[in-house]
Amino acid sequence: MNDPGETPKLDRPLVLATRNRGKISEFKELFSGSGVEIRSLDDFGPLPPVVEDGKTFEDNAVKKARFTARVLGLPALADDSGLTVKALEGKPGVLSARYAREGATDRENNIRLLDRMKGVEERGAAFICILAIAVPRGPALVYEGICEGVISKAPAGNQGFGYDPLFYYPPLKKTFAQISPAQKNRVSHRGKAMAELRADLDKVCIWLRQRLSEEPL
Repeated sequence: MNDPGETPKLDRPLVLATRNRGKISEFKELFSGSGVEIRSLDDFGPLPPVVEDGKTFEDNAVKKARFTARVLGLPALADDSGLTVKALEGKPGVLSARYAREGATDRENNIRLLDRMKGVEERGAAFICILAIAVPRGPALVYEGICEGVISKAPAGNQGFGYDPLFYYPPLKKTFAQISPAQKNRVSHRGKAMAELRADLDKVCIWLRQRLSEEPL
């Protein structure tokens, strides 16, 4: 039993279902001091890829979390996140990471987005993040975070990753690539989803322990 004021701990690590170093860094910082050991796919050998063919961010996040949990026999946390642009009817959406092409670089995706936005005055956009926590069998827990902003007309800043150089956040009057990771985590879509998860961390750990006790390694 944990002391009443102690953050509950798991008897096994929580695996981040990603190899994206930017995401891994953000998640580890957000989980700092939580009492939960965090690992990523980089800590394990080669795994078969997950086909992200869901129609929504939630579809893909749950699929990745469940797949990783089943393959490794450990609880897993996956996120599916992306950029939705009003003038593009919600695109790039679930295709954000491969907007330019399959395997596209961040720079290629940014270039394509700027090309699609040439001459467009309505530049409202939102980053959306869905977090899913799963065990090898059974249901998943889901959390959502949304951050609204504007697509700038040129990239600015060298922090972050993905579309951060183009995502202008009006309250700070800077793009996400112009602010520190700590600032970004306080206001970003992933930061908001993680804040909700952290607020429920006691309940999440209890849920995980219960589920894992039914699925011993």
